[in-house]
Amino acid sequence: MRFGASVWPWRWDTPYDKAIARIGDAGFRATELIAWNRRVLDEYYTASTVASLRGVLAEKDMLLSQFVVDNRGAASGDAAVRAAAFDMFKKGVDVAAELGSPIVNTVTHLPFEIHFPFITDRPHMQTFSHDIAPDLDWKGNWEQYVVTIRECADYAEAAGLKYSLEPHPFRYGANIDGLLRLLEAVDSAALGVNLDPSHLFPVGDLPHVAIYRLAPHVLHCHFSDNDGETNVHWRPGMGKIDWKHVLRALKDTGFQGVVSLEFEDVPGVARGVEDVPGVYKGNADATQEFENEYKTALAYLTGLADEVGLTVE
Repeated sequence: MRFGASVWPWRWDTPYDKAIARIGDAGFRATELIAWNRRVLDEYYTASTVASLRGVLAEKDMLLSQFVVDNRGAASGDAAVRAAAFDMFKKGVDVAAELGSPIVNTVTHLPFEIHFPFITDRPHMQTFSHDIAPDLDWKGNWEQYVVTIRECADYAEAAGLKYSLEPHPFRYGANIDGLLRLLEAVDSAALGVNLDPSHLFPVGDLPHVAIYRLAPHVLHCHFSDNDGETNVHWRPGMGKIDWKHVLRALKDTGFQGVVSLEFEDVPGVARGVEDVPGVYKGNADATQEFENEYKTALAYLTGLADEVGLTVE
């Protein structure tokens, strides 16, 4: 197993070459790259940029553990929107393969592309809800979503990649049982889970229990701590998650992949040129204070891994 760091909290928007080098210099052995939209896929991840990014990774002796694709709309009730989401995914798989990533990742998707309120706003709202049309065909939407995810998994498998689905509040596959139901329905050897405790914990799941129950399907992990009420992404040890339990569960289940640290709600974090949800805003590149948070977390988690007998490369 090795520890990595997601690129976007260090540098939200492209280009990513300097952020990758900085992550490597901070002591991490892997990173993840992302495509926020189709324009980024087409205009940034060109053949020359891909070659340059692979060169930086090789120079720093780092793995590209996942390529993340924001293909929102895959559970839309509109067939044209679903088709565009699938097309975005296919292009993402192609880029991931060119970059040398073994995994392509998406979050699970919003039913009917309903824009629920942000869970980080919940503690501050007197009424937290969303008006839902009474005539939606929920069964039909679920069945169509399964078809779409199966098509995505088949395309990833044909390219020699795995497809990791990441749980997220209010979406299909938001908790352990939802993920298991989706994995069973899709029934693809290429499909697995990107385990994110900060998304599972606030919907009522204990992260180490999630690892035990999802063990055969856990392809990759995102690590951050939170308050159990929202999906804020803090440094492990600053919230309510028991990280020794989590690392012991990884050891017990034989996890050999990458644990990528993803701190989106700590001081100094990078945020994009567009308005994106989050507690802290204002940095094109993460600050030194932010980098120190990552170094502290790396030492803390490496120490816990040693305690439970989990080998870290």
